[in-house]
Amino acid sequence: MKAAGGIIGLVIVLAIGMFVYKSEFTQGPTGGAPPAQTIDVAGVKNELVALAQAERLYLASHGSYAGLDQLQQEGSTTVANGARRGYGFTASVDDGQHFKIIATPTDPEKKGWPTLAIDDTLQISSQ
Repeated sequence: MKAAGGIIGLVIVLAIGMFVYKSEFTQGPTGGAPPAQTIDVAGVKNELVALAQAERLYLASHGSYAGLDQLQQEGSTTVANGARRGYGFTASVDDGQHFKIIATPTDPEKKGWPTLAIDDTLQISSQ
């Protein structure tokens, strides 16, 4: 009888441990996104900032902003084929004086992940 009670107690403790593990370690620190998504989105935000800085350098040397193709031709960006981390990057330039770069998830496994954008104010927004 004591052995059966001990086994039942062990099963209960293991169930509580599994619940805590799932609730704490499969979601991000804020209870939102899983860690892999948080890491990839942070990387994409860093890419957006790097692209915006490349745009600013291009503006300083050419007097206007450029598209991603022009930045790649000059070697100002390391984003190959406009994609990285399962995201595709596109840039639109308004009269050469304003730009907006949008990062959209292209990997089918990243469906539902946020679409991010940065503009000439260097503010990242979620769309």
